[in-house]
Amino acid sequence: MNAEALIVTSPTGVDVELAIAGPGSRAYAFLIDWHIRLLLAVTWFAAAALSARGFHLFGKSDAAAATLVFMPATLIYFLYHPVVELAMRGRTPGKRMAGVRIVNRQGGTPSSLALLIRNAFRLIDCLPIFYGVGLCTTIFSAQRLRFGDMAAGTLLVHDGDQEAKALSQLGTLTLNPALDPATLALGNDLLLRWKELDSKSRRHLARELLARIAKAGTTTPPTVYVDSLGDENLQQRVREALSGLMR
Repeated sequence: MNAEALIVTSPTGVDVELAIAGPGSRAYAFLIDWHIRLLLAVTWFAAAALSARGFHLFGKSDAAAATLVFMPATLIYFLYHPVVELAMRGRTPGKRMAGVRIVNRQGGTPSSLALLIRNAFRLIDCLPIFYGVGLCTTIFSAQRLRFGDMAAGTLLVHDGDQEAKALSQLGTLTLNPALDPATLALGNDLLLRWKELDSKSRRHLARELLARIAKAGTTTPPTVYVDSLGDENLQQRVREALSGLMR
């Protein structure tokens, strides 16, 4: 495997290459997120402190003031990454701006457990200061991994739209095992590019694909009424043919 890329091989025979993000992209994303979480924590702290002063909590009830002011600000700062990454499925505002995202070793969205493990290891990766340990491991490890990635089975990759679409498309297909990889690859590519093609081109490709699938003996031959189908129904017919549901 190329150390600078994650190759995701699908059952269709279509390989999707995800470029692995290096230390520079990581650092850029982290700095953006660090400023965001610091701003959120400070904003809460300032607003809560003013409220506590207004209610005369300081001096009379230090515990209440601490609960209102310090604890939420601390939680915002330290829980920013795990909460946001879980909500945004492996992304954060900083990662979006840097054009990167977290994936598992199969190129998919990491599980909640994996994201929690990855963030728990920030305690190690941030040592001694400014993510010194994490930065060193991303420089010298084969796939630019920090300890959190090693423990969670995750990688940070560049968030290319085409690669993301391809992975999403692969995940939506229930594949017919009777079809050869070349036919499955052709069908996947057609569905992936469906909206980019003009109506004439996609109808021509859909007819050819359906004829190829019928020739393999897994469906009845396409009839002329295919031309009368709307684009949405034709796309669904292609999906059914690839999955073996169409008879």
